[in-house]
Amino acid sequence: MSLIFDNDADTSKQELQFRLTPVAKLVKMAVIVSLTSSFAFAANAQDTNNQSKTKADNIEVIEVVGTRKTIQDQITIKREATSVVDGLSAADIGDLPALSIGEALESITGAASHRENGGATEITIRGLGPFLSATHINGREATNGSGDRSVNFSQFPSELMQKVAIYKTQDASLIEGGVAGVITLETLKPLDYGKQQIQGEVKLNYNPDEANIDNSLHGNVGGRLTFSLVDQFEFDNGQALGVSFGVQRQDISQPEAEYRSSGPTGASLWACLNDPTNSNEGFFRSSAGDCEDQVSGSSNQGYQTAINPVTGEAQSAGTPYAWTGSSRSYRQNETSDERDAVFFALQYRPSDAWDINVDVQISDRNQAEARHDLLFLQKRVTPGVTGENLIVNEVGGILQWQGEERFESAGEQFSREENYVGYGLNVEHFFSDRLTITADLGYSQTKREELQISNRGRTIDRPFLAWEMGKYIPHITVTDFDVTDISNFTDSLRTRLDREGVRENEIVSARLDFKYALDSNVFSSVQGGVRASELSFVQFGGNQGSGSRTEILLDESVISALDVLQQCQINFPETDLLSSVSDGNLITHIDSNGNVVASGTGSSWATYDNVCFSQALVNSVGGSFAYPEVEYQNSGTQDVTEKTLSAYLMANYDTEMFGKFVRGNFGVRLVDTDVTSIGFRNSFDVVTNELGVLSLVTGDSLESITGGGGYTEILPSFNLVVDYSENILLRAGIYRGMSRANPSDMSYSRTFQTDDDVAPTSLTDLFVGVNGSGNPNIKPLMSWNYDVAFEWYPNEDSIFALSLYYKQFQGGFQQRTVLEDFLVDGQTVTLPITNSVTTDNESDLYGLEASIAYRWDNGLGVKLGYNYADTDFEFEDSLYGDTFITDLDGTTRQLTAGIVPPGSVPGFSEHVFSGQLYYQIGDFDTALIYKYRSEYFQPYTTDGTRLRYVDEVGVWEARASYRINKNIRVKVEAINLFSAPKSQDFFVQGNLGEVNDYGPRFFAGISLKY
Repeated sequence: MSLIFDNDADTSKQELQFRLTPVAKLVKMAVIVSLTSSFAFAANAQDTNNQSKTKADNIEVIEVVGTRKTIQDQITIKREATSVVDGLSAADIGDLPALSIGEALESITGAASHRENGGATEITIRGLGPFLSATHINGREATNGSGDRSVNFSQFPSELMQKVAIYKTQDASLIEGGVAGVITLETLKPLDYGKQQIQGEVKLNYNPDEANIDNSLHGNVGGRLTFSLVDQFEFDNGQALGVSFGVQRQDISQPEAEYRSSGPTGASLWACLNDPTNSNEGFFRSSAGDCEDQVSGSSNQGYQTAINPVTGEAQSAGTPYAWTGSSRSYRQNETSDERDAVFFALQYRPSDAWDINVDVQISDRNQAEARHDLLFLQKRVTPGVTGENLIVNEVGGILQWQGEERFESAGEQFSREENYVGYGLNVEHFFSDRLTITADLGYSQTKREELQISNRGRTIDRPFLAWEMGKYIPHITVTDFDVTDISNFTDSLRTRLDREGVRENEIVSARLDFKYALDSNVFSSVQGGVRASELSFVQFGGNQGSGSRTEILLDESVISALDVLQQCQINFPETDLLSSVSDGNLITHIDSNGNVVASGTGSSWATYDNVCFSQALVNSVGGSFAYPEVEYQNSGTQDVTEKTLSAYLMANYDTEMFGKFVRGNFGVRLVDTDVTSIGFRNSFDVVTNELGVLSLVTGDSLESITGGGGYTEILPSFNLVVDYSENILLRAGIYRGMSRANPSDMSYSRTFQTDDDVAPTSLTDLFVGVNGSGNPNIKPLMSWNYDVAFEWYPNEDSIFALSLYYKQFQGGFQQRTVLEDFLVDGQTVTLPITNSVTTDNESDLYGLEASIAYRWDNGLGVKLGYNYADTDFEFEDSLYGDTFITDLDGTTRQLTAGIVPPGSVPGFSEHVFSGQLYYQIGDFDTALIYKYRSEYFQPYTTDGTRLRYVDEVGVWEARASYRINKNIRVKVEAINLFSAPKSQDFFVQGNLGEVNDYGPRFFAGISLKY
């Protein structure tokens, strides 16, 4: 008789009260553990009684699989590693217990994700943002389409991965680039796998919120189809060949409803003055107009943070203010997410002396959204009303607003295509019993492109509007205006067709390593190697800088606005929009007497088909409906090439000291990096008139300009493991780490400043400075990292581990004036430019990490992971924070006295927790998972200098599976069980900017394995 325990799922359960304190959440988990334990004990007792009747005649063989096996493997990975490592492996391909690689990584202690579209995307390690970590696939760097160095893990199917791990301390052999840690993904090697297998799996996806949507892009039910094959072939001459192949097709929807405010990037969110004594600007201005504009004087004012040289304080110091975006809006979203992935591996052993591996990963993902927005503008002040009725919180976030303002029925049709391809050749040669040489060639490329239609129809008049903040989002009351009447939105019809975010990221690498076994009582081996890589990043420019836009206004001499709206009108696509985060109706329509009007009261508004609307406007001007092109030779193009050459040498030791077995390694890695960045600007000529006066004449053609930089760093490392007793390990690790700047930050754009008030007779007199962005000479963020750990392994199912770590960052980010050389008319001109640089500032981070796993004899088990960190690292907002500049003489001056406190390390969360309660009995396997992350600063990819906070959130997941027989298993999985939304604050915590409501997601599937 064989008793099989199994597990294979991963999903999520979440509190409706998504700001429930961590203590309350832990209490809730303890109650669940207690109740489930009682039930499990009773069930197991009955099962034990039945089994006791046959034990005399049968020998029971226990095969550990499922959740228990997964946790045992995690414990083994951690215990056997030389450095601080946490990982997740699958005995069979397709058995990683997660719906995505991001969700698999979240189950590892200290790892947390940033959520987009309801799923895990970028991963943080120990509460530190993804730019401080590195990601390797089969030992090679991975590309992405974001312009930074984070990896979108939703791009890779977990079903086709065999192992994921996070190295929290490093050794010299690891590719440089991760201060927080290194995330490694591994696909299967077919000969090492050692068995034949054919597996297929069908998963159906149902999202309750999708059932409320009439989705033009997708149906109510989605699915994932996965097939994999592994086989080996042995030949008479001793040669062996292994092949593995996996393919997945995913077609799902990702329902998402949103409340949005204008964001902090650009100039659409202002700190408007809220001073009753000031009638020239702000909310108490004497005439109707935008709150950031002065009645008499300048526009785009608001709170002025620039230092007043007389007082030494901000010019607006002491003046109350309120954060005011250009608009606020509700968004209804129809979505579709399609992904095709193919993984292939070939392993060939011509003899015992050679091992040759080829691996390929391909992933094509297409995301589409049909968005329908109701915007209510709010910058405009209605004298005598807006200021007098404004209510704000302690940080200036608006809680109540009144005034006369326009509405817009807006729409967007969005699509993003992202294509990833990676492949490599790895050849391992065993020259002797002692010497092994390994050569590796790798290639990784990601291409991304985004297309978008943006439409607008607005009101002619400004109805009276009042809104107040509910528990999570605002609710509107509007007087004598029906938002469901399409004829109310006939003013200023406009469409925009955008092609943007067109990026290509490519990495080519080559590596040669050796390992030599030593006949020593102390040192077991020595290893070393060299590595060369070239990263290239290109973002194509257009007439909008990072992309191209075609904008068209309706020609009403051809067709009326009402005709366009009526012929393209659609029924509102969703019922109960934002119901899980709203306190009732989003919109209440009242008449002038205050009576509620049924029409226009509810959670819907007049909407139209976005493509129909856009085509109608294009046709009205006799145009062709097509997205504009981007181009390489453009002033908005970024072209960065980063070449790296590194070498390392490391000694491994394994010996006995003072009666204890010790093992580990120490080594050093040398890294040399050169950056070349290409940009484009208008050509120019230096013209000399008859008086010998020079002038700069700009031409129409473009010319390329090139900047560069580089650095050399030495990265020592040391790891120690002490087998204190049979079940207790002590660890220590020290390493110097580096995190490189994002490729997009190393772009190169430069234009000359001239002095028109003088009559220059030399180039030195003509040029006074340089304007520009991007710094190809920006240095990496360096850190010294220290780890100590205590680990107790009572049995193969249990671990109690505690780690303390300290990181000292050597660097920060600041604006600094430096000199750059330019070649003009054959002469070298040295000019000052102010740019972002990495400073020599030092900051500290302290952390504690705990891992606990335990299983009771009744089949109930628990796994807990917690990370706490604290840091004095400061990241100032570039618009409303304290900003400084360092002059050429080294003098640092404060430019602004900000009104928002600094952010921390990008992606830094003080608390990260994950808990898993699992239960296995016979062929039934189930688990309940909880994941919590405290608030963190998440930079924008378009402008990473502005502060945006993602609020704390806890997410529940659940999974269950049942093995019908050795070949067939059924399973169900759930993500975000209690519909935890994502909430974001702009500039400062407490100024609500965006709420994303995803709803729960359910998967049910059957897998066949032979």
